[in-house]
Amino acid sequence: MQLDQLNRRAFIAVVGGTAAWPLAARAQQSAMPIIGFLNSASPAEWARFVAAFRSGLKETGFIEGQNVAIEFRWAEGQYARLPALAEELVRRGVFLITATGGIMSAQAARAATASIPIVFTSGFDPVAVGLVPSLNKPAGNVTGVSFFAAQLSAKRLGILRELVPSAAITLLMNPSNPNASVELKDAQSAAETVGQPIRVLNVSSKRELDDLSAIFDRERPGALLVGSDPFFIAQRNQLIAVTARYAIPSMYNERQMVVDGGLLSYGARIADGYHQAGVYAGKILSGAKPADLPIVQPTRFELVINQKTAKTLGLAIPPALLALADEVIE
Repeated sequence: MQLDQLNRRAFIAVVGGTAAWPLAARAQQSAMPIIGFLNSASPAEWARFVAAFRSGLKETGFIEGQNVAIEFRWAEGQYARLPALAEELVRRGVFLITATGGIMSAQAARAATASIPIVFTSGFDPVAVGLVPSLNKPAGNVTGVSFFAAQLSAKRLGILRELVPSAAITLLMNPSNPNASVELKDAQSAAETVGQPIRVLNVSSKRELDDLSAIFDRERPGALLVGSDPFFIAQRNQLIAVTARYAIPSMYNERQMVVDGGLLSYGARIADGYHQAGVYAGKILSGAKPADLPIVQPTRFELVINQKTAKTLGLAIPPALLALADEVIE
């Protein structure tokens, strides 16, 4: 009888311990600081940038699942969803928000909280759009990385004209991006300076992107300058395919778009910016204040040329342009 009682007690102890283990594990996990990762695109399209962010975190001693948790919120290209997703992360009680995939994410996060630290990545000048008062002293709860991609539209336009000097250039823009007007203004000003105005083509959804073939059937651009918008990076494969089908020389802002078959790109390495955002997130987790972390700016901009695509288009890259290239893909 006593043996049966002992066996029963041992069985209860084992079962009780087994049932308690997940609760203890969950309690330990919930004790980890949580990073809210807010992005305007989708996880499949942004996987390499998320990997760069995790690499930056690891550099500062933080590994997801071990001493930090990350909760992701993806707008799937629907920028209007960002404010609600940011508010959801605030209600979740995250330690900080990494606002990525365009300045819209940072603006949504800042509107949702004035106390939770925010680390952003953006192609727009954060001072010009009113996100921070100064690059060196961002103040408040916001800091991050700016690629200044939008401010490079005039430079990209000039490089494209050097390759196809007589071509009528079309600027592909996403009008749902509230800050696209900055890039548009710079591009139009540069075009007017050389006396060759550019046409503007607005595309803001997958459906409208699908309609590009019909548009190019009616009026084919001599060359295409693609705006620095997360939507175009996310939909790069379709965009590259349609420009190849109609043999349109195209200039992009992101290296991967040329690696995947685009003709030219000029800009900072975006993956490096996400790595730096991870470093900043780790510093804030360790006690740093966003106001004490200056906005990170790119130290170099890269010209990438896909020589194979140029040959397919029947274009000879000028030797002077090849000499300026940081990378030529054969």
